Amino acid sequence: MSGSDRTSRPYDLVLFGATGFVGALTARYLAEHAPRGLRWAVAGRDEPRLERLERLRESLPGGEGIGVLRADAGEPATLRTLAGHARVVATTVGPYMLHGEELVAACADSGTDYLDLTGEPEFVDLMYVRHDARARETGARLVHACGFDSVPHDLGVYFTVRQLPEGVPLTVDGYVTVDAAFSGGTLASALNQLARAGRMRAAARERARHEPRLPGRRVTVPLGVPRFAPEAGAWALPLPTIDPRVVRRSARALERYGPDFRYRHHAAVRHLPVALGGAAAVGAVAVAAQLPPVRRRLSDLLRPGDGPSPEKRAKSWFRVRFVGEGGGERVYTEVAGGDPGYDETAKMFAEAALCLAFDELPPTAGQVTTAEAMGDALTERLRTAGITFRVAARR
Repeated sequence: MSGSDRTSRPYDLVLFGATGFVGALTARYLAEHAPRGLRWAVAGRDEPRLERLERLRESLPGGEGIGVLRADAGEPATLRTLAGHARVVATTVGPYMLHGEELVAACADSGTDYLDLTGEPEFVDLMYVRHDARARETGARLVHACGFDSVPHDLGVYFTVRQLPEGVPLTVDGYVTVDAAFSGGTLASALNQLARAGRMRAAARERARHEPRLPGRRVTVPLGVPRFAPEAGAWALPLPTIDPRVVRRSARALERYGPDFRYRHHAAVRHLPVALGGAAAVGAVAVAAQLPPVRRRLSDLLRPGDGPSPEKRAKSWFRVRFVGEGGGERVYTEVAGGDPGYDETAKMFAEAALCLAFDELPPTAGQVTTAEAMGDALTERLRTAGITFRVAARR
């Protein structure tokens, strides 16, 4: 699709799902930080939600210039209209396995750049199998996991790799520390993912059959085992989240990661009893998620659209420390910020959407990661917005 076809569309950016908790934070961030002249709109599915969007728009700085569109995840025709009206569509409407595919398909067909906040590996793998080829034909960039899953980890590894020698085997270990609360949407997605473990593995195998081989290069993301990590000064617990999968895809796409690249992803916990308790709690939730009545009861504890107070978010923070090695060098880096699940996720999501809409970026299409599509540009945007990317030490 030609650039002129895209620039003739009414909107540079449409935010779908702006009445949800993170969606409303993203809308406010865009209203307060978007460049002058941004043509953007918010979209919702039915009259009550459209009325909420109208009230949201009225509360935002410059709200009179923000469009309001009707779109419903259950009505593909409305999503195709939405995709045809925008250069970039950013969606917070999840769980994405339940509500996401029709919009991905619409954007792939329309040559429209797409972003979401999914942390659901099954969804990402299936979207690759079903829509990557079409997006490559139309020039659409399909970018999943553009919030705390998985921007700090994907761009953090990218930033670390760029501090190391080129053309040599590289290893990176990431250690995540977080003090924050979950949203209802995050809980719903996590429970849905845990309940579909078998289907998630099947989707990963299907994706592997479609992915091109890497002649002359190797990329691995082993899960590893719990251990005490002196370099982090903490117990390192393997984190089987979507984040290392995203890092793997960036490393496969970018030769800068070297001929033989390995990444391991951990939660960093200073005290062993806390580490053991956390692992036991996750295991218990994973077992409970297999039982539909229990899963429904857990979902009722925190409904989608719910989230913590501004006071709680103001006290929340995250830090991801990376240790990279290669070519006889070792580097310690850090990515850090405030509340990861809400305020910083809204910031990352909005800046990624603006980056796709306005920045000079490498030519990419199809399903791509933040590092592959926006690496340096998005890193610099987030630094300017207050998220730390720094080299802590070299050895």
